[in-house]
Amino acid sequence: MSGPAPVRRSRMRGGLVTIGVVGALVAAMGLTVLGLGAADNAVASYDASSWLWSTARSELARVNGITARVDTRMQLPQGRSHPMQVTQTDRMLVLRDLTTGQISSLDLATLQVVARTQTTSGLGVNVALHEDSAFVVDAVQGIVRQLDPRSLAPIGEQLRFLPGITGGAFDGKGRLWIGVPSEGTISAITPAAVPSAGASPGGGDGAGLSPKEVRSLTVAEPSHDLALSTLDDGVAVLDRTAGVLTTVRGEEQPRTVKLDTSGPGLLPVRSTGDRVAVTVPDDRNVYVVGDNAVQQHFAVPGAGPLTPAVAWAGRFYCADAQTGTVYSFDSAGKIVDTIKVAEATGPLELEVRENHLFINAPSSAYAQVVDDKNATRPVNKYANDILGGDPPPVAPPPAPPVKPLVGKPGAPRNVTAAAGNAQARVSWRAAPANGSAITRYVVEGAGKEFEVGANQRSLEVTGLTNGESYRFSVRAVNAKGTGPAKTSNAVVPTSEVPDPPAGVTAQERPDGTVLVSWPAANGQGYKIGRYAVTAISAGATSLAGESTKTELVIPAGELDYGTQYAFQVVAVNEKGAGSTPSPVSNSVVPFAKPDAPTNLAATTVAGEAGAISVVWADARDNGRPVTKYVVTAGGKTTEVTEPRVKLTGLGDAQTITIKVHAVNEAGAGADATDTARTVAPPRVTVTGSTADVTSVTVNFTVDAGGGQATCSVTLTGRPAVAGACSSIRVTGLMPGTDYDFTVTANNAAGPGTATGSRKTNDQFGIATCNNGQNGDTATYCDRERDGRNGNEIFRVPRQENAQQAGWAEPGTRLQAYCKVQGEDVDSYIYNSRKRSTWWVQVNYEGRNYIPWAWLNLEGGDNINVLPNC
Repeated sequence: MSGPAPVRRSRMRGGLVTIGVVGALVAAMGLTVLGLGAADNAVASYDASSWLWSTARSELARVNGITARVDTRMQLPQGRSHPMQVTQTDRMLVLRDLTTGQISSLDLATLQVVARTQTTSGLGVNVALHEDSAFVVDAVQGIVRQLDPRSLAPIGEQLRFLPGITGGAFDGKGRLWIGVPSEGTISAITPAAVPSAGASPGGGDGAGLSPKEVRSLTVAEPSHDLALSTLDDGVAVLDRTAGVLTTVRGEEQPRTVKLDTSGPGLLPVRSTGDRVAVTVPDDRNVYVVGDNAVQQHFAVPGAGPLTPAVAWAGRFYCADAQTGTVYSFDSAGKIVDTIKVAEATGPLELEVRENHLFINAPSSAYAQVVDDKNATRPVNKYANDILGGDPPPVAPPPAPPVKPLVGKPGAPRNVTAAAGNAQARVSWRAAPANGSAITRYVVEGAGKEFEVGANQRSLEVTGLTNGESYRFSVRAVNAKGTGPAKTSNAVVPTSEVPDPPAGVTAQERPDGTVLVSWPAANGQGYKIGRYAVTAISAGATSLAGESTKTELVIPAGELDYGTQYAFQVVAVNEKGAGSTPSPVSNSVVPFAKPDAPTNLAATTVAGEAGAISVVWADARDNGRPVTKYVVTAGGKTTEVTEPRVKLTGLGDAQTITIKVHAVNEAGAGADATDTARTVAPPRVTVTGSTADVTSVTVNFTVDAGGGQATCSVTLTGRPAVAGACSSIRVTGLMPGTDYDFTVTANNAAGPGTATGSRKTNDQFGIATCNNGQNGDTATYCDRERDGRNGNEIFRVPRQENAQQAGWAEPGTRLQAYCKVQGEDVDSYIYNSRKRSTWWVQVNYEGRNYIPWAWLNLEGGDNINVLPNC
């Protein structure tokens, strides 16, 4: 197969760069360095390190690839929840905030922000950095501008291409590669040398200080979709419309490989090694191209779209953002590793740098590092020894998308044609994809058939005959087949064409619409019948609409919020003849009010009265940064900037409805709603009680009212006993005694109580005196006698005749109450030589005392079961 032919094309030079006026040098720009001391921080990234962005914390973390640890953190408070493009070399770090468009340059030797400048916000501008060279690529306008990375001052003159370019990354030799889909061409650009003292704003110091286009090649038919991946020395270009991969390496002739794919493919921004991975995201297939052929083809498990596979160290790494998983395949297409990034709920960024593959989840506290032996290690970007704190709550992952029904595409919408001089311009709006990505459009007319990229929804058909009538049909193609055709109006090419409008102005409006306006075109003797407006974004063009006036309001939602667009207008006269396209308008970023926050969760603060905790996932900003969240609850309004808040002072036992909405430049978005209940005082229910001779056990249940309850039981006249909120045992009680008890449960809202009563069991003992075998001992216990005898009962715990209350016949069962220390009594042989100073209070003509030596307690004769009197 023959390679593409070089093309020669003039370039417009000069004019204003599309970025704003360069900002003054700043010392810190609100940037905070966290972690190591200043001396340790002032080290450039020479140690296999890479800077990784964390959206939730608005922080950059420098991750050492060798140790897989964070050694430095920097905070950018203005970047909270913003997507950030991070471009870095060993000495410089350039950041572009996609939400605000601000570009910041950091000197890694000092960790200072040394310059900043402004670009149009949203998708459409790209920053490329290589050694001491930097470029800003405005894909919408088709402008490539070199900057001094230290000051962000322009260097030399800009290069201007047709609008809607793609690519914009350096290869390993320092050449910047650009694709021009409308022409089907690619170009290599080499930077000018950066002056040692920096360039002054405005640049321009002769040809020696301007970037140069050093190579230009045709790689596809005009209006085919292109995807670029820079190589170690060259570029790989995928014609997504025709399914052809072209590789340009060094000064060799380009090589092409035809791919048999089921849908449009994607390439990574950078491919290392001698093989290129082409990923078809819709059906999760990867095609590995090398040596001028497809060497391997494998499917990635799971469902949903993939990001482009990245080649590293003999393997291919495929990221599934929906599950936070990266699959690793060997050269034979076999899965050899599955890498899970903890808490990842959004995009995964894969970059080969410093002989390591860094896998970053900007939405998560975690990343992964893969070395050149394919060993994987996790990274905690929020390491406590760096910041000293835990990460903020992670929003729950979004629900898996509903799998759509897949079928052939529908018919394109709004197919229109405008005649020119021996040519016609055909434009249309996207056809319904019906669950399978559109790979291309087929345009038929004038006896010819043209293939147009899925994102290039306009076509200039040349070589027509003036005076003849033409119609054009357009049909869409996807993996399931070809959809129905839609036919344009009839047009008659003529040399009597109107002039294009002299200038086009675009204005995005807070209601989500975009107003495109222009001065009336010169009809050259004919009345202008209508104007056709084309929207241009990075690598794509599409019919935006038609108008009979000199303005067009593009309805809200027709254009993607947060994406840059510019516009061209074609004037069509009453005869159906169309002008050439107008100059490109200014770039705008459509925006609207934010969506409602998602995953709103309101919960009771268990340890605080009248408080509710509320967390949510950031609202989709719809093209402008969210400036605040407004939380309404209990008749109060609170404004916060973080997606979390604790509401207080709401009263106890209240069911509260919480509403949260986001606010941006367009106004307040829709509410997300949830309900929660504040802590209520506990409710206690006694379910029963049990007792033994000296203790009572109370069983109960507690409704903690959403709080954290602590429980206790109090018996009349005794201190409270704490325990589990289900059962508490109170010990040390008097046997045979009635006790009233109160169960108390306390939480942040106060106490709850329940009462009851329980009698302890009676404790009995047997008065015991057993006669001996002979002599006086044989009758010692038979009766009461003069002098000492067994089983004598006294009013005091000592043997005083005057205090004797009586005598208990052996075998008498006496109710025991408590114990007290008294006179030492020895039962000798009459009760197994039992001897003790304990006396027991018993029920004998009232409450009187008998030596424990003469009383054997039932249940084991354990004196310790009795409380002290």
